[in-house]
Amino acid sequence: MIRRMFAAGCLAVAALSATVPSGPAEAQQNFRIVLREDPDILDPTLARTFVGRIVFAGLCDKLFDINERLEIVPQLATGYRWESPTSLLITLRQGVRFHDGDPMTAESVVYSLMRHLTMQGSFRRGEIGSMQSAEVVDPQTVRVTLREPFAPFVAQLTDRAGMIVSPRAAEAAGRNFGNRPVCAGPMRFVERVAQDRIVLERFPEYWDAANIHLQRVTYLPITDGNVRLANLQSGAVELVESIEANDVNTVRRNNRLRITLNDELGYQGITINIGNGPRGQTPMGQNPRVREAFELAIDRAAVNQVVYEGLQSPTRQPLPPANPFHVRDFQPEPRNVARARQLLAEAGIRTPVPVEMTVPNNPDLRQVAEVIQAMVREAGFDLRINAMEFASSLQAAVRGEFETYLLAWSGRADPDGNIWTFIHSQGPQNDGKYSNPAVDRLLDVARIETDAARRRGLYAEAFDIALRQDRHRIYLWHRKNIVGHTARLQGFRPVPDGLIRLQGMRLN
Repeated sequence: MIRRMFAAGCLAVAALSATVPSGPAEAQQNFRIVLREDPDILDPTLARTFVGRIVFAGLCDKLFDINERLEIVPQLATGYRWESPTSLLITLRQGVRFHDGDPMTAESVVYSLMRHLTMQGSFRRGEIGSMQSAEVVDPQTVRVTLREPFAPFVAQLTDRAGMIVSPRAAEAAGRNFGNRPVCAGPMRFVERVAQDRIVLERFPEYWDAANIHLQRVTYLPITDGNVRLANLQSGAVELVESIEANDVNTVRRNNRLRITLNDELGYQGITINIGNGPRGQTPMGQNPRVREAFELAIDRAAVNQVVYEGLQSPTRQPLPPANPFHVRDFQPEPRNVARARQLLAEAGIRTPVPVEMTVPNNPDLRQVAEVIQAMVREAGFDLRINAMEFASSLQAAVRGEFETYLLAWSGRADPDGNIWTFIHSQGPQNDGKYSNPAVDRLLDVARIETDAARRRGLYAEAFDIALRQDRHRIYLWHRKNIVGHTARLQGFRPVPDGLIRLQGMRLN
């Protein structure tokens, strides 16, 4: 298997290069994209991972998309109009077909939206939970009715909540739909070998087929940054979606390669189990002074410098500086080991305080955890690192099988997408089960507030309670999208969400 060859290091690169043609004509047939992890389920209703969203960008079009300027642009829809604060008309593109040949109609859109809203285990429910109903107006028009005004609703349809699946295929497969997804994107599903590859091929009946020049795309999960770089340098792959920060200059010095950097919409942070089962019944989970001490023991800038060559932007909140709702006054506190020790003493906690941190099993995050481990030890914490395969770690977090979890979020253009689902007591990705009625109220009001200044003020109030008072989560930094690719690639458009959009891409 390809995965086994990768594990052998440089010999693997030679073997892969020998078995997969890498000349211009052959590569045009099989464009190879390396992912930092293996995605979770390929069902847009049930999926959570960022790397899965990269695959969905080739597989499942959405009603709307975002561009480089974070503007909402049509995709499967041609436009929208608010009839009232709670009634939205969406007009659909004609001539769209699913990969099984069925036409996409208003009925298909209604089916998919209701599936996202009502399917058991849906991670989209929290994104479009304000939706009361969706109905067919005519074959190319859908009316969505909200229970109350919801400012981010259209923005939510630029991601998985806006992906439209084939009703016939979804009904036939049920919860196994992710094993062979059928959507209306530029590529259709061919095969998946877990931890090894996902293969898509060009869909000739795609509505924008003239803009798709790649015949086949293979996504290869490689967790080791050194192996990702080696495969790019050898020509065994054409694009790596995540280059390590300390490899940026290496790529820049290679005239056969290119590097693209841009600010991401999301963040890296530490989720703390506050109330998700027995693993939340620890001093860390139950005492905000212990959590404050842990945070004060961390020097974000030093971790960033040691692991990421200073490329990331240290933060204390989920909204990056480029986001117009970023709260300027809510900045990271300086490291203060003496105050951290004092807080533990005030809490009556015997040191060293045992804490376990679940970490996705890739080299840079393991190194981050090790640096944090050394830092918090000085304040009286005994941090144990539990490295897990990424998709497995997500499942463990949902079950409450963690104490702290070093987890990133790729981010959304609207601030609600970075906040509500993780902080609100009803948020589907609130793995730590944090709950504060005052915070819930502020976030709910922010969802219906259309005035930007007032909405920013609501987020500032929520941060003051959730992050300064309760310390339920620790935000560390906003990340950079660092993509490496062959110099032969043309038409690649870097968008802040970090997705690899295949439209317009070709190899010369």
